Amino acid sequence: MKKALVLLLSLLLALSLLAGCGNKEEASEPEVEETEAEETEDTEEAEEPAEIPEEVTVTDHAGREVTVPTNPEKVVVLDILPLPSVLTVYLDSCESILAMEPASMAAAKTGVLGQLYPEVLNVNTEIMEGEDVNIETLVSLEPELVYYNAGNTELAEKLENAGLTAVGFSPTKWHFDAIQTFNEWIALLDQIYPGRAEGAEATVADYANAVYSEIQEKTAGIADEDKQKVLFLFQYDENNMITSGVNFFGQWWCDAVGAVNAANEVAAEKSNAVITMEQVYAWDPDVIIITNFTPTQPQDLYDNAIGDDDWSTVKAVQDHRVYKMPMGTYRTYTPSTDTPLALKWMAQAVYPEVFADYDIRSDVKDYYKTLFGVELTDEQVEAMFKPNNPTGSWD
Repeated sequence: MKKALVLLLSLLLALSLLAGCGNKEEASEPEVEETEAEETEDTEEAEEPAEIPEEVTVTDHAGREVTVPTNPEKVVVLDILPLPSVLTVYLDSCESILAMEPASMAAAKTGVLGQLYPEVLNVNTEIMEGEDVNIETLVSLEPELVYYNAGNTELAEKLENAGLTAVGFSPTKWHFDAIQTFNEWIALLDQIYPGRAEGAEATVADYANAVYSEIQEKTAGIADEDKQKVLFLFQYDENNMITSGVNFFGQWWCDAVGAVNAANEVAAEKSNAVITMEQVYAWDPDVIIITNFTPTQPQDLYDNAIGDDDWSTVKAVQDHRVYKMPMGTYRTYTPSTDTPLALKWMAQAVYPEVFADYDIRSDVKDYYKTLFGVELTDEQVEAMFKPNNPTGSWD
């Protein structure tokens, strides 16, 4: 992140020098220039930085107007699971995070976040009582602010009744568009953390938009009959198989890379989108993408290792085109700082001939060096693209 800022400042300095070189004719009037320079200097000296208020009223993603302390130093992040990673990168620190849910910590431990920010692994996760938040424990932490999933109205009411100030962040409000959702999270954070210098999030947004546009352009000419049919396995074990229908991130990923969502007839959201092997047989997908919200690996499908399910006749399995999504600062299925890289990875997985020029591993190294100023090793990069079973663990 610091590297990105240095690069940005260097660019601005270079531009100012170029501008100065282009004004050589004006240099023949030194007295005027000196006067103007002095006036500018006096003006700059007279300007004082805008005072940052102690509180600000924001409208959160649940549509609630909430008055919050600015630049809070003690926050808890609940069931908006990618947010601890986004907030850590946004602040270049996790020092203000008192607690997060175990599912967020599992990703921090098995992904890159815990390597970039080792202190995040010490954040408290003992705020749950089974699958519910322990409000008493949460209150005892005395957070200035609690971030939660804006769709969880029951939790919002509990937090309010406990006297806690809470702000809702939505993963669904923007039709599961990973780029826009990430940008909207940042826009809300910008209101809560005023006066903060722009950081990695600007690079993420610019790069994501550029990659998205490039992929859209490259896939625009693919005929409908040649578009690959992709099935997402969001969660999969002996008890159930959950996909992404039209109302989940999988649909956006398919649209983003010019593919067809095999389960686009499924209208149910998230964990309600349960499907059967009979439906899989009927769809016969060309490609299967397994998320990091399940420990299942591609080899499990090749070996028919899950329950009594037989995958041997499914085209994607026969062609060995079953892939596990990368694991970066968070699970890449959802919005994260890794969305631009995940877009490139998925585009190449679905259309290897079209995107044969992509050198994903090299791009990852360049991206992380720009964002975080770190040199990832080959082993670290390989682990991102071949995540092991614990990445699907929720505890």
